[in-house]
Amino acid sequence: MGNDFILETERLRLRRLTEEDFANLCLILQDGEAMYAYEGAFTDSEVREWLDRMLSRYSEYGFALWAVELKATGEFVGQCGITMQPIGDGRMVHEVGYLFRRACWHRGYATEAARACMAYAFDVLGVDAVYTIIRDINLPSQRVAERNGMRRAGTVVRHYKGVDMPHYIYVAERRDNKNERI
Repeated sequence: MGNDFILETERLRLRRLTEEDFANLCLILQDGEAMYAYEGAFTDSEVREWLDRMLSRYSEYGFALWAVELKATGEFVGQCGITMQPIGDGRMVHEVGYLFRRACWHRGYATEAARACMAYAFDVLGVDAVYTIIRDINLPSQRVAERNGMRRAGTVVRHYKGVDMPHYIYVAERRDNKNERI
């Protein structure tokens, strides 16, 4: 495939998204059920904007959401990575985000990938705290954060598609993870 992998876990490999991942992203972003926390499926132009934003973030920060593939087969199962996000008080924080194909839910991929991204943020980027910002109705994502040792530290309201969306802010600090390694 020729892609350089950034992270590897027991079952997964994470790499930069490319232009060729548009169809892969559509498998997630155009699935209304998978995207319920975003108020529904994305249009083609919204998927294009999403991909362009990730590619731009690679240039700006050196990281963003990455494609997640199964090591055994190379199958695209989702995306996970680190983005810079505002948390409502003027601060920008390193956020671990994850979105997976609905067909790949309930297999532990989000937990495994997010844990690896947290370690990357601490060990490679050298940050002191990693955040996850999760819509209040997204219980599965909240459970992923909690399984990875994150604790709820606040709330923020995001405005998207004309809807006020309360989100919980989860955080893990470097000292919380000093003995946990992938």
